[in-house]
Amino acid sequence: MSSKGVADDCLGWAARDASGVLSPYKFSRRTLGNEDVHIKITHCGVCYADVIWTRNKHGDSMYPVVPGHEIAGIVTKVGSSVHRFNVGDHVGVGTYVNSCRDCEYCNDREEVHCTKGSVFTFNGVDFDGTITKGGYSGYIVVHERYCFTIPKTYPLASAAPLLCAGITVYSPMVRHKMNQPGKSLGVIGLGGLGHMAVKFGKAFGLSVTVFSTSLSKKEEALSLLGADKFVVSSNQEEMKAMAKSLDFIIDTASGDHPFDPYMSLLKTYGVFVLVGFPSHEVKFSPANLNIGSKTVAGSITGGTKDIQEMIDFCAANGIHPNIELIPIEYANEALERLINRDVKYRFVIDVENSLKET
Repeated sequence: MSSKGVADDCLGWAARDASGVLSPYKFSRRTLGNEDVHIKITHCGVCYADVIWTRNKHGDSMYPVVPGHEIAGIVTKVGSSVHRFNVGDHVGVGTYVNSCRDCEYCNDREEVHCTKGSVFTFNGVDFDGTITKGGYSGYIVVHERYCFTIPKTYPLASAAPLLCAGITVYSPMVRHKMNQPGKSLGVIGLGGLGHMAVKFGKAFGLSVTVFSTSLSKKEEALSLLGADKFVVSSNQEEMKAMAKSLDFIIDTASGDHPFDPYMSLLKTYGVFVLVGFPSHEVKFSPANLNIGSKTVAGSITGGTKDIQEMIDFCAANGIHPNIELIPIEYANEALERLINRDVKYRFVIDVENSLKET
């Protein structure tokens, strides 16, 4: 029993210290509230955020850390006041599980920008003072506002990466009106986020160019993902040939890289959006910004309205992330491979079939 008298009945995998090594861990979830949904987790995507907080990269990890914020599963119980969901529904949970619900952003269903700060799905402090624990676990209890309907025709394993990787690129594309056919999109980096940007770009009817440091990714970018062009970003001739040709660039690269070479590829009024988190400062020449009246923007995930819209769009258009399904016992190796960019293109943990009592 826990100190609050609630049985420690949730099995998960947790990191206990900055080594980030995950191992089985039992803990308690909050009891089901009137507006809560109890979800049996079937799948959880593996995101770089899982590396950051299991290894205390930001210095704010609250151990034990149960990572995972790309959650898909099945509703097993609902609170008495829940109207949107029923037992048996397929649902998703993303990067946050609470917000103030009263500020201008919450009122616009942009809860990710809540003025009081949204509560992260793991390693966050919830309204009752407890530390949130994520999707590398058997079940989760979440307020219905932060749950999303996944059509039953759409595989739960495919749905999981949409809840962070998918929405992180979908949200800025829609916000900047890049869901209009005929425009040109550049995608920097071809990992979990980048490959989804390519898929959305093609579904929106855009001409898509992938920029990567790895020539080895060319064949997959063009034939598997359907990109129109592939450019090795270190090849100055190839880069020069793309000058002033793009309406929009989405930068998903987490490694440090120069920005000026990409700014010169934007058309007049072009937009450069950064969704990755390089460790160093973002620097570019003022002339590359001012001449051509270009825009540089940042973006994180998205509000509940955008997330549901994106899931529905993927289901309607047959858009599925490329995933490697793994058992939870493989989670430590998966995080190492993620650091080494050795995944095509998203690990998804088969929680339902591999998380067992030992």
